[in-house]
Order: sequence, then structure tokens, then C-alpha cells
Amino acid sequence: MRSYNLLIAGFVALGCLGVMGFTANLRQDDPKQDRWKAPTWADTLKSHYPTEPLTLAQGEELFMEFCSSCHGETGLGDGAAGRSLGEKPANFHDPNVKGQTDGALFWKLSNGRGNMPPFKDVFSEEQRWQLVAYLRKLSAPKTDNK
Repeated sequence: MRSYNLLIAGFVALGCLGVMGFTANLRQDDPKQDRWKAPTWADTLKSHYPTEPLTLAQGEELFMEFCSSCHGETGLGDGAAGRSLGEKPANFHDPNVKGQTDGALFWKLSNGRGNMPPFKDVFSEEQRWQLVAYLRKLSAPKTDNK
């Protein structure tokens, strides 16, 4: 099943690269570019999976393999592939992103928009929630005793 998911993800990535050449190159300060909002009902979505060390490790593995090329290894939206996009990928440390509910993040990574591919047919529901849990860990404030 994992090799099937990797194959699908590869096709999605190739499709995104092909589509990128045909999308409008909107800048972050472009007034025509609206902030991406999940539908309000997405806020009610909750994970049925516990957040434990294995969940976070699996989420990190998925993030590094499929997300870091655009969002950067630390989630700042500064990945090499992301720099070539017209619309900058999300910075998971930004207060506007951190302030979104887990359900909204889950909905966004499931459905995608523009250069962000939809992952609902690539990752299982559990894998998508693992990613959300890892994004929360990634964007959490760092403390001296960690």
C-alpha cells in the first residue's frame, strides 16, 4: 500500500509541476489573492487518533518526504520547490496558520488549492491526522529544556 501511495504522490507532484506553469503568478501582497479559508464546518473535524511519539514520528516522516520541498524542513514556507511558486507556501509558524483549528488544517491538506495538491486520495485519514499533529509540534514554541 505504501508503494502505491508513493506512486500516486509522484503523479500528483508531477501534475503540480505541470500545472504550475499555467497558474497565475500572484504575489503575497497582490490584492487579488485572497486568504485561503477552510469552510466553517471544517473546524468541527477532530482526530480520532491519539497523539503519541509514534504518531509524531510518522507525521514527521510524511512531512519530510512530501511537504518539506515546498514548506521547508522547519515549516517556514521556504522550501526550494516552494520558492518557484507564484503563491508562497504556508509558513506553519505564522500566527494566522497556527490559529487555525486542526480540522481546518486537515481539510486543507485533504482538498488542496492552487499549487497545493489534494492528499485525500494519497494519504489515509490517519496519515493526514499524523501530519496535522506533526505540524502542531513543528510550530510549537521551543523551550530551553527540550
